[in-house]
Amino acid sequence: MSQPETPPQLYAAREPVFPRRVKGRFRSMKWVIMAVTLGIYYITPWIRWDRGPSLPDQAVLIDMAGRRFYFFWIEIWPHEFYFVAGLLIMAGLGLFLFTSALGRVWCGYACPQTVWTDLFILTERWVEGDRNARVRLWNAKWDARKIRLRLTKWVIWVLIGLATGGAWVFYFTDAPTLLGNLVTGNAHPVAYTTMAILTATTFFFGGIAREQVCIYACPWPRIQAAMIDEDTITIGYREWRGEPRGKARIEGAGDCIDCMACVNVCPMGIDIRDGQQLACITCGLCIDACDDVMTKIGKPRGLIDYFALKDEARERTGGDPIPVWKHVLRPRTMLYTALWGLVGFGLVFALFIRSDIEMNVAQVRNPTYITLSDGTIRNVYDVRLLNKQGGDRQFHLSLASDDILRIDIEGSEGRVVDVSADEVTQVRVYVSARPQDPAASRDRTAFRFWLEDLGSGDRAYVDSHFNGTGTAND
Repeated sequence: MSQPETPPQLYAAREPVFPRRVKGRFRSMKWVIMAVTLGIYYITPWIRWDRGPSLPDQAVLIDMAGRRFYFFWIEIWPHEFYFVAGLLIMAGLGLFLFTSALGRVWCGYACPQTVWTDLFILTERWVEGDRNARVRLWNAKWDARKIRLRLTKWVIWVLIGLATGGAWVFYFTDAPTLLGNLVTGNAHPVAYTTMAILTATTFFFGGIAREQVCIYACPWPRIQAAMIDEDTITIGYREWRGEPRGKARIEGAGDCIDCMACVNVCPMGIDIRDGQQLACITCGLCIDACDDVMTKIGKPRGLIDYFALKDEARERTGGDPIPVWKHVLRPRTMLYTALWGLVGFGLVFALFIRSDIEMNVAQVRNPTYITLSDGTIRNVYDVRLLNKQGGDRQFHLSLASDDILRIDIEGSEGRVVDVSADEVTQVRVYVSARPQDPAASRDRTAFRFWLEDLGSGDRAYVDSHFNGTGTAND
């Protein structure tokens, strides 16, 4: 009796990727971008910015307790979250623009997963050696040397992850103060917990999972297919020039000598010669490796290069490629650019026209009005005053109306309210109409609250209405 056939496996075990060291223009570009992006991330919380004695002096601070976001001279209040939403929209449009023009350049050069993975691979190469040495170490039995190298690498990875988590929590409170509290053990448990989680995730994503995050966890490889068309400049293999593969000395062979250099340097472990693939992040390292080989064997560079599908059809027939600017400047990219610029202009315009004082008025509607013993009709309002400056200010509150209305502020003499620097103060305001005044017997009377800074003369207003008894004749 024959044995039943074993069903095919739907999932294959992960093959570890050991990218080989490579030099070239794209590798140099990635080093520069890594240094700049990591420098910005780690250094920014330590930059100081003088906002006055009453405000934090950290240049970039997400103050959760005070419900503020500080970015150098810009301060975003909770009700101004549309600025953050606008920046997110601009980031999305920018991602669409760069992907439609140049493929997955974000993934290959600036994505945090790529940057930190590059840093972890650099550490791994420094401790364990280049590709061949790391492959041998991976396949070797566990001994004292392997344990020593692995522990050294893991300790450095943990320190990188710890610095990553530490830098993140520094954005949410004063960095020097928090650092002192962390060292002395006096920081809030939330800070230690956040750092522990970010250290572990950085260690896992950058050191262990690596390309698996890009292939399986990140949604962008699937979305990018809708962003790319035949004019998108992305990495490809000129197989009409490289095939058939073979040694350079074989007659009739293409330029590709099948040296596997492009595969050995790929951080994703793919073969670009198989065509466009979901796993390709267009980092350009295969271009550097192939160009180096082509130079050594005396063949033209560019066997693997950035080009568009339209160029492929022209080059196969011996034609010249389309100029790069024609690929980039097309209706789709210009539309993304216009939308991106429009949102940016709107944010800048809103930023410059906003006032540094604001007033919000909420009428107390239960009851809608109060009749005092002398027949006076009173309405009650809760008025919130926002002082967006770095110094204390005095505000004078008054009314403007076609009818006679009186205003009184609970706990204030002369209708003057003191508001501390960068604070919100709420006051209870009473607006009254005497029995003989028309507003007392009308249903509704429109009026305007005026707020004036007694120091600078700046003014703001809010329109509201006064509820009367509604007994006046129409």
